[in-house]
Amino acid sequence: MHKLALVALLFLSCVFAQAQKLAPAPNMPAPQALSETATVSENVEYGSLNGQTLLLDVYQPGGKLDHPRPAVILIHGGGWIGFDKSTMQRMGQFLARAGFVAFSVDYRLFHGTENRWPAQLDDVQRSVRWVRANAAKYNVDPSHIGAFGHSAGAQLASLLGMLDTRDNSDPALAKYSSRVQAVVDVSGPTDFTVDHDKDGDAFLEAFLGADFAHHPDVWRDASPVFHVSKSNAPFLIVHGTQDTDIPISQAQELFDKLHEAKVQVELVKIEDGHTFRAPEARERLASETFLFFNRYLVVGQ
Repeated sequence: MHKLALVALLFLSCVFAQAQKLAPAPNMPAPQALSETATVSENVEYGSLNGQTLLLDVYQPGGKLDHPRPAVILIHGGGWIGFDKSTMQRMGQFLARAGFVAFSVDYRLFHGTENRWPAQLDDVQRSVRWVRANAAKYNVDPSHIGAFGHSAGAQLASLLGMLDTRDNSDPALAKYSSRVQAVVDVSGPTDFTVDHDKDGDAFLEAFLGADFAHHPDVWRDASPVFHVSKSNAPFLIVHGTQDTDIPISQAQELFDKLHEAKVQVELVKIEDGHTFRAPEARERLASETFLFFNRYLVVGQ
């Protein structure tokens, strides 16, 4: 992956998390259409694997929840090796105020030889199934769940809209699907087989557990563009035109393949970099995210 140096991705993911100003943009509903409050339940366990507890934070609309709400799984970036669910705090609060129940999830991070791919995919798929199993408790409509991810988290979010459950060994969750009904991919890598460079290839070889020259199938299998089909969930792809870490060509490739497969897809190009530092860029991201999830997850829209 072009310039997929770990320090850069970690730094940029942190900037993205700190920089988000998720206030309603001018073309969003008037502020009075949003709830004034959101309630948060932190560090809720959704699984335990190899001695590691998997946690999530739940953001719910304030006041009385008179009917089941659509849900959104929030997946943080960090190059698959860093950061946690707290970086999606503002997006969680924003979506909860807009009437969604948001679940910001941790997943196993890759360190050394531990937690190689596809541990991260298994975890986020588990989180979706856990939400469905606990839908009544959190007043969630289990048939209307979306996924939002930034950078590495966007790669995971994309696969939630494309793939069925990979590891279905937990009998308590076996009957629940891990597929989501809408995906927001923000600055995400989509094709690991292109844009090669020495540092990025070295990391991906360790992360995926296989080198590209001898096992290109492993690299393709982790790449969303190779899982495009007409059964994919609707996609919103948001990418900066000045992104020097994940080239916008990756977003364009995914858009083109989804469009060719006749999947509902939108590509929003923003004049900014990987983390959308400008206030107007962050407002545009908030606006487009709200409108997209409202269109595909809210019953009656």
